[in-house]
Amino acid sequence: MMQNSKSYSNRVAVFALSIMTAPLLLAEQVNASQDVAVRNKQIVTEAFDAWAAGGQTFFTDVLSPDVNWKIEGSGPSADLHQGREVFLERAVRPFASRMSKPVSPVSKKVWAEDDHVIINWEGVGVAGDGLPYSNSYAWIFRMQDGKAVEVTAFLDLVPYDDVLRRVPSKSR
Repeated sequence: MMQNSKSYSNRVAVFALSIMTAPLLLAEQVNASQDVAVRNKQIVTEAFDAWAAGGQTFFTDVLSPDVNWKIEGSGPSADLHQGREVFLERAVRPFASRMSKPVSPVSKKVWAEDDHVIINWEGVGVAGDGLPYSNSYAWIFRMQDGKAVEVTAFLDLVPYDDVLRRVPSKSR
């Protein structure tokens, strides 16, 4: 009986200790999650700021080489691009080659939680035929080790696809 009583007392003590330390462990997990969110938000924000200042390395700075970039919508450009180079080759370069002034962010709002960063931004540029281009974007990044491994992009595909259709590529 003494053995069972000791065993019971030990279990009660372990249970009591776990109840007392659980809030501390939870607080550590919350802090770690907040630290990740803050770091990810900073990475994306700094990359956008550099882009807005004329930088041209946003996609290589932020995207993992193995990123999955999905453009949502129903236009011809809506697609899933698997890999940074595939995305650049199939979506970024064909569009950029039709611009006389590249698209640049002019305003942005950024939110982050855990490993996700959402950026809502306005971009402007000038197409190769001299007509202005502007669009509103919402990009949702899932970050891992400081790089985006998944991106879902929302934008108005009508003006985007119009540039692709209307303006000849400079590389032709």
